[in-house]
Amino acid sequence: MREHDFPRAGRVNRRNRFDDELTFEKSHAEDVEWDETPDKPEFGDRWSTWDLSTPTERGPLPHPDWLVTELAAVDVERGVLKTGKEADVFLLHRHVPGTDRGCLLAAKRYRSHDHRMFHRDSGYLEGRRDKESRVNRAMANRSAFGKEAIAGQWAAAEFGALARLWEIARQLDVAPFTPYPVQILGTEVLQEFIGAPDGTAAPRLAQVRTDENGLADLWAQLMLGLTVLARAGFAHGDLSPYNILVHEGRLVIIDLPQIVDVVANPQGKRFLARDVHNVATWFTARGLTGLDEAAITAELLAEAGMRT
Repeated sequence: MREHDFPRAGRVNRRNRFDDELTFEKSHAEDVEWDETPDKPEFGDRWSTWDLSTPTERGPLPHPDWLVTELAAVDVERGVLKTGKEADVFLLHRHVPGTDRGCLLAAKRYRSHDHRMFHRDSGYLEGRRDKESRVNRAMANRSAFGKEAIAGQWAAAEFGALARLWEIARQLDVAPFTPYPVQILGTEVLQEFIGAPDGTAAPRLAQVRTDENGLADLWAQLMLGLTVLARAGFAHGDLSPYNILVHEGRLVIIDLPQIVDVVANPQGKRFLARDVHNVATWFTARGLTGLDEAAITAELLAEAGMRT
């Protein structure tokens, strides 16, 4: 898809925040003039940031065929996909100008100084510590520096979880149930966009209406995803029908910055049980029968190597 063929609805006309202005003042006093030479592509909002991330800050190998990694690529913002207390998600079109090479990405940008954080976020942060004591103190005191560090932790936690879960799913030869993590740069996490080629995002599970067979299939996919999560030692931490997408029959779990290590976090079992309750309640209300929350939770804890 060429850049001029892509719908431009929702385009945010703004100056690229990554641009720097270099100014040069003439030596003579009269009629001072300024030259602006921003490092900005002719088309698009910014150059691709792919080369700014280190190999460990990029998604697992091999990279998907659809992913644009060419250094000549540019990024074009297509609007806001989602706003939240801790981050906003933007639709990004990364493409190589003059070619049909392009892909859609979801750019999740965490706030720092004005970061409002998750409601009662201290429970999620248990078990997460920085190597430097001064950073831990700053986060505990919620100083400006501490808030930036927390925002960085949320971003790093989400990217790391997506990368690990993607690799584990591949090792177990099961279909990926999370978006592919493209790269992380500071507090921006780029990941696979789940939706149609025209930029229409996939609906949330809460919006999906399906028959009995479709409901049973979605539950089976969800249980497989929760099993892989548990085997990796994780609980989602905030799972609900509102952070699960359904695209062409594929169930995709999103929003993993609050992911919980069920072993390291003293409240890990409680978070896991709450995840199970939230989704089991929704499926039961729509007619799926035989869901035993206690048995499901115990099974997932066993997968994580824990006793109930």
